[in-house]
Amino acid sequence: MQYYTFSSNKTSTLQSIFSGSNFSNKRPSNSTPPPTQLNKIKYSGGPQIVKKERRQSSSRFNLAKNRELQKLPALKDAPLIDREELFVQKLRQCCVLFDFVTDPLSDLKYKEVKRAGLNEMVEYITHNRDVVTESIYPEGVIMFSINLFRTLPPSSNPTGAEFDPEEDEPTLEAAWPHLQLVYEFFLRFLESPDFQPNVAKKYIDQKFVLSLLELFDSEDPRERDFLKTILHRIYGKFLGLRAYIRRQINNIFYRFIYETEHHNGIAELLEILGSIINGFALPLKEEHKMFLIRGLLPLHKVKSLSVYHPQLAYCVVQFLEKDSSLTEPVIMGLLKFWPKTHSPKEVMFLNELEEILDVIEPSEFVKIMEPLFRQLAKCVSSPHFQVAERALYYWNNEYIMSLISDNAAKILPIMFPALYKNSKSHWNKTIHGLIYNALKLFMEMNQKLFDDCTQQYKAEKQKEKCKLKEREEVWHKIEELAKHNPQVIPMGMKDIKKDKVMIRRKSELPQDVYTIKALEQHKRAEEYLTHYL
Repeated sequence: MQYYTFSSNKTSTLQSIFSGSNFSNKRPSNSTPPPTQLNKIKYSGGPQIVKKERRQSSSRFNLAKNRELQKLPALKDAPLIDREELFVQKLRQCCVLFDFVTDPLSDLKYKEVKRAGLNEMVEYITHNRDVVTESIYPEGVIMFSINLFRTLPPSSNPTGAEFDPEEDEPTLEAAWPHLQLVYEFFLRFLESPDFQPNVAKKYIDQKFVLSLLELFDSEDPRERDFLKTILHRIYGKFLGLRAYIRRQINNIFYRFIYETEHHNGIAELLEILGSIINGFALPLKEEHKMFLIRGLLPLHKVKSLSVYHPQLAYCVVQFLEKDSSLTEPVIMGLLKFWPKTHSPKEVMFLNELEEILDVIEPSEFVKIMEPLFRQLAKCVSSPHFQVAERALYYWNNEYIMSLISDNAAKILPIMFPALYKNSKSHWNKTIHGLIYNALKLFMEMNQKLFDDCTQQYKAEKQKEKCKLKEREEVWHKIEELAKHNPQVIPMGMKDIKKDKVMIRRKSELPQDVYTIKALEQHKRAEEYLTHYL
C-alpha cells in the first residue's frame, strides 16, 4: 500500500521545517476579554454579484510532487494493535499539499482522500482514549507544520485609517477546506486527556511558537480565530514558553507601532493577553508594568485603533484592577496620545477613559483629576457633537459623580467656562440639554462655589471685551495712519470663490456573498479562553 512517507529522524525534520525561508459602586469589570468579530462586513441589502476572480491572492504552498494518495483503511475497522501505525500513516499522508489557487480543480480525488483522512483523525482523537502515544507527537507536529507554516501573501486591503472593517473584505484562504481540519486536529490534539506537555515540549518549542505567531498576520479571520485558541492552549500547558510568548507578542507590537503600522492579528493577540493578564500574580512584576507602559499604551496612537480598541481597553483596565498605582502613568499616557484631529478616535478614548474611571481609587483620582478635566473641558467644547455628547455622558455615571462631588472645588473652576459658554453657543441642541444637566448637578453639589464660578466667569468675559475693544481701537489708529501715508497705493479687494463642499459617501459596491457566507459558517472553539495563574 502506498502513502506519503518522511524520514525517521523526526527531530531533524522539525528543525528543517522551522529553519526554512518560507516560515516566517465601582462598576464590576468583565472577567473575559471582548471577542474579536469574525464577520465585520455589514450587508445593506443592495445588489449582490458573484466575482469571477478574487481581488486578493491566497497563500502559496510548496506542492508535493507525488500527490496520488490512496485511501487507507478506517481506523475504527483496524485491529487495536495496528491502529497506532495506521494513525501515523494517515498523519504522513496528510502532509501532501495540493493546489487550491492556480488550478483549484486539479487532484479533486486526492484532495477528497486527504479531507476525509483529516476529518476521520479529528473524530478519532476526540472520542477515543490512549490515542496520543509517544510516536504521535512528532508526526502530529510535523503534519501541522508542513500544512500551515508558510509565507503569507502581501496584504491587499488598505492600511491605517483608510482601512474600513465594515467594507474591506478579508482574504479568505483558498485551501481552507484542508487548513480548517488541520487546525481542528491540532486543537483536539492539545486538548486530549492523553496529551503530555513534558513529551510534547521536544517538538513544540520556541521555533514552533515563533512560526505560529507569524501566522497571526493572516487576513483570514477564521484562521486567526483558531490560532488564538491554539496559542492560548500552548500558553496554559507549557510553563517554560510563557515568558517567551509574552516577549514575542511584545516584539510584534513594537514592529506594528514603530515600523509597519499594519498587522491583521493585533485584536486576537490582545484578546489572548487580556486573559493572561487576568492570571498575573500580585504584586505585579516590573516586566509586566513595563509591558503596559511601553507595549500597550503606544498602541493607542496607531491609525487603525478602531480594529482592536475594545481588546486594548480591556487589557489596560485589567492592569489597573491588579495595581491601582499604575493609574497615573496610564491616564497621563492616554492624554499624551489624545487625538487632535480624529473625532471618532477621540470618542474611543472617552469610552476607555470612563472604563478606567469606573475602577479608579479615590486616592489615585486626586493625582490626575486636573489634567484629566482640562481635557474633558476641551471635549465638551468640541464642534463634533459626538465627542461633546460622549464627554457629557460622564455626568450620568454615579461613581464618577461621587468622585467629582468630593473634589468639586478643583474640578468646577476647570469645567465651568466650557460648560457655560457652550450652553448657548453650541450648534447642537442635544448638547444644550446635556450641559444644562451637568450645570444643574454642579449647582446642587455646591451652590456657593457655583455662584463664585459664575461671577468669576462673567468678570473674565468683561475683561476680554475690554481687551478686544482696546485692540480694535489700536488697529483702527494704525489703519487711519496707513490711509494718510502718501506712499500707499489703493488696492481693490478680490472676490474669492469658495470651493464647493465635497461630501464623502460610503461605497455602494456590492459585497462578496461567498466571503460573508464563509465567515458566518465558521464555528469557534467550544471552550472559551480560560485564565492561567
